[in-house]
Amino acid sequence: MRVRSDFRPAWWLPGPHLQTLMPNLLRRSPRRGLRRERLELGDGDFLDLDWAGPPSGPLVLVLHGLEGSIRSPYAAGIVNTLAAAGYRVVLMHFRGCSGEPNRLPRSYHSGETGDLDTVVRELKRRHPERMFFALGYSLGGNALLKWLGEKGADAPVDAAIAVSVPFDLSQAGHRLKRGFSRVYQWHLLGRLRRSVRRKAQRMQLPITVDKLDAMRTFRQFDDQVTAPLHGFQDAEDYYGRCSSRQFLATIAVPTLIIHALDDPFMTQQAVPTDSELSPSVTLELSDAGGHVGFVYGAFPWQPRYWLEERIRAEFDRCLHTNAPQPLV
Repeated sequence: MRVRSDFRPAWWLPGPHLQTLMPNLLRRSPRRGLRRERLELGDGDFLDLDWAGPPSGPLVLVLHGLEGSIRSPYAAGIVNTLAAAGYRVVLMHFRGCSGEPNRLPRSYHSGETGDLDTVVRELKRRHPERMFFALGYSLGGNALLKWLGEKGADAPVDAAIAVSVPFDLSQAGHRLKRGFSRVYQWHLLGRLRRSVRRKAQRMQLPITVDKLDAMRTFRQFDDQVTAPLHGFQDAEDYYGRCSSRQFLATIAVPTLIIHALDDPFMTQQAVPTDSELSPSVTLELSDAGGHVGFVYGAFPWQPRYWLEERIRAEFDRCLHTNAPQPLV
């Protein structure tokens, strides 16, 4: 079901763009007490996992967004918050996002759930009796919701939260070509192009690298890079098969989705309706908050990060009830 959020943005951070940019440009979250683990994969590649928090705490698996990592302020912030609250937190870096290029030509994308499933199964194998939660931001949230829908009642997590999800990848691509949102597209595409070039220096890729500079939109990049590297016919095939919106009806695990209607990465038309949500899904909507923003507080020198408070409160409630409940 859809519910209204109680989030109210800081008066000194009006509008979606300040809410989106401020936490990334001004915030510095120290990365304390991390332990890195390299998980070798069956195809010869690897995933890097960053661990924090007490070893005996309930597990939380965190998935970052596009070109994110533990260095992203939102990722470091939630890892610190949950670890300080007694959770055993593990951030899964998508392939090539941990600071070292991955070994294979393929990389990651919004619908990549195979690696996520591998990590979840490994964590459940190690800790079969422990409470286990999952959390995904943006691209990671899309992948998490898609995986939950694919697994249905067989998803081996007790609850999940997804934040600022691009429910419809095609619409997200169109939105990021308009207005100030083009700045986000320009920044992220620059990082993606650099990542591809670094990989091309290490291995032969089945794409034309000298055309990277001509790719000015996500659709062009996904059509010429994402699709051929990951077995899709083209960008439309990728968007059609990997958008999470179509998977929401089959989610059986209690799942909270947090979304701002002014998210500059997404149109309001892409926000799912009540009829598209399974009984296990709560879509919490606020009028403001931007993309992975949600900053409040009375004074600019004392910002508060509502997302971290909200996420911790939800996981605390699920933990204390010791049984899956609808997240409302």
